[in-house]
Amino acid sequence: MRVESKRLLIDDVKLRDKEDYFLNISHDKEVLKTFVCNYAEDLESFDFSRNVGRDDIFAIRLADTGKLIGIFVEYEVNKDKKCLEIGYGIGSAHWGKGYMTEVVRAMLTYYFTQTDFQTVYASFFPENIASKRVMEKCGMTFSHIHEKEFSYLGKERDLIYYKIEAR
Repeated sequence: MRVESKRLLIDDVKLRDKEDYFLNISHDKEVLKTFVCNYAEDLESFDFSRNVGRDDIFAIRLADTGKLIGIFVEYEVNKDKKCLEIGYGIGSAHWGKGYMTEVVRAMLTYYFTQTDFQTVYASFFPENIASKRVMEKCGMTFSHIHEKEFSYLGKERDLIYYKIEAR
């Protein structure tokens, strides 16, 4: 898959992305607070191979440099009902620039024009107001709350779900 927006490119994660992935996702402690991922202490011991060649994890790249600044994930929720769940994380150095809104809009357009998906869900931790704003800017609306959905960073975590349906 390859999806482009004005400033960004969403495509497959490649072996050459290891250092950028490490710096912007797996070693960025601010990202850990908003996006579920495993922390990596150093680049040498970072097991990156499990992220390459998958059909559910995509690189978010700056279009002008090709550098990976974040990742976008998708999970098929219900094939019969054509439902998909998305998630995203971006290095904290790139927060506040409108990149995630641009990515989510581009991906929603892709899903609703190039695939059969009819409903797309996304979730966020209650304290992650920036992710909530991204969803709202992209036309997503509240769906439900799943209390204590899982344990992460030593505590039970609630998730708030938003959704959007094809028009």
